[in-house]
Amino acid sequence: MYWINKLILEDCTYEGKMMSTNFDQISVSSLCEIIELLSPAIDDYLYVYDYLQDFYFISPHAAQRFLLPGNAFHDVGKNLRKLVYPEDYPKLRADLDDLAATDRCTHNLMYRWLSVEEKPIWINCRGTVVRDKTGKMLYMTGCINEIGKVQKADNLSGLLGASSLKLYLSQFTERFPDGYMLRLGLDNLKGINARLGIEYGDLVLQKTSECIAECLLPDQKLYRIMGDEFLILDFAGGQPAEGKELYRRIREKIREFIMQKNYEVMFTISGGLLRCEDADEISYSQVMKLTEFALDEAKRLGKNMCYMYCQDDYQKFLRRRSLMLQLRQAVNNQFQGFEAYYQPLFSAKERRLIGAEALMRFHSPDFGMVSPGEFIPILEETALIIPAGRWILHEALRLCSEIQKYIPDFKISINLSHVQILKSSIGREILAAVNEYGLSPTSVTIELTESGLLETDTRFSLLWSHLKAAGITLALDDFGTGYSNFHYLTDLGPDIVKIDRTFAAKAVSNEFEFEMLSLFSKMIHDLNLKVCVEGVETAAELEKLCQLPPEYLQGFYLGRPCPAGQFVKQFIQMEM
Repeated sequence: MYWINKLILEDCTYEGKMMSTNFDQISVSSLCEIIELLSPAIDDYLYVYDYLQDFYFISPHAAQRFLLPGNAFHDVGKNLRKLVYPEDYPKLRADLDDLAATDRCTHNLMYRWLSVEEKPIWINCRGTVVRDKTGKMLYMTGCINEIGKVQKADNLSGLLGASSLKLYLSQFTERFPDGYMLRLGLDNLKGINARLGIEYGDLVLQKTSECIAECLLPDQKLYRIMGDEFLILDFAGGQPAEGKELYRRIREKIREFIMQKNYEVMFTISGGLLRCEDADEISYSQVMKLTEFALDEAKRLGKNMCYMYCQDDYQKFLRRRSLMLQLRQAVNNQFQGFEAYYQPLFSAKERRLIGAEALMRFHSPDFGMVSPGEFIPILEETALIIPAGRWILHEALRLCSEIQKYIPDFKISINLSHVQILKSSIGREILAAVNEYGLSPTSVTIELTESGLLETDTRFSLLWSHLKAAGITLALDDFGTGYSNFHYLTDLGPDIVKIDRTFAAKAVSNEFEFEMLSLFSKMIHDLNLKVCVEGVETAAELEKLCQLPPEYLQGFYLGRPCPAGQFVKQFIQMEM
């Protein structure tokens, strides 16, 4: 190692331009040997670029990470063109050209290389150009580090980080030791940062990590895996009950910290518990997936609690996630998989078909026909109900327009989601569609459930007054399901109140319930509103419920929901 001693003993100065001439005595081959020697001990990548031989040498493990022909190669310019992310190549070329055109000796540039999977990876490439006494470029040597890498430890909490957890778990290949994993997450850090500042939020994170650490047993490991989340590993045979007790102690420690701060800050912590035996894949990614699910469930169920992983719950979650993706794809693919069904609506007095209710159905390529009770909430959660609702609006009005050629007074009912009211211009869309299909507004009924009204009272009032002025009919759906806020009947003045099937079924089998329903029906009629009874399934129910009396009837006994073609064949052609 003669040249290393030479560098140490000699006065090698650098003033930003020409390097000390001592460096031009070091051979490139010697630098390659040193890089190869140091490479196993360094995560980053050391390199040397020999200008005279057009030769490049880099730490061997770089060739496993990046799109390199190897860790030693000639024709550097051509290979760099393949390696560098195309958008960043002009920036690199300009810097290298400037080095060649000036006496500058330092290279320091952040740009992207392509990985072996051809994905862009951010790097910071730093280097020093060594020139001879005439200023001719001999070689550049330096270091490349990935600036996007996850750090191995967290200086704020003093804990090891996610990459350290990944490295630790990688030693287990057949099974994890007996025990459990407890993932913890703060419930309101964003609010703390917004109210008291990020610095105070950092203090909360630091104190939280201290509270957790104080509760741990000697064999338990603690990692800060991201943001405001921590993971505890108990690989010493701990039982789930012990994990829940550990969570309880941590929650109590945090409560004590809040009290010490005189309630200046208020926050809680949630926990997701996973037994090691429930990790069916022995991998870091599986641990992160399952513990994330468990923590998310704890937060979904109300926060400030500990949820223990359950395989059945996880399978339901996977089904819901898969269904969400399929619904999104269906909406983006001309609504393939969606179908409009129609359930007939009859006049109670004449038992005559007067209209139909349009109902959305979805056929999943993986799960078959999916219940509306399952897929409609997903559409609402993702706001996909807006385009899907627009689609069924047009499907229903198009069919109504066709049927009115044979039954001029035929009416169509369309269900409206509270999400459509809150997040779209649904009022204008309804009136525009009515005009597009040449319908009278009186041919269209908009149905909304009371549960939706609870969230959209003001917005719905504005929407309804707009639609009502245009002649659209309003139906208040699912009346009697547990909300039954009677002020809606007077404040909104719906034209029709639809009695829910469960309420009607109880009334048929129980005399007290029937008297209650009769009183509701009388009250509704006293307000000059009309009653529609849903869910009539037998002849006996039909006879009993007609005593109320309602104006309209719906139910399986009278006609099940069916696709448009079947509806026309079964209910319209017989009227022609």
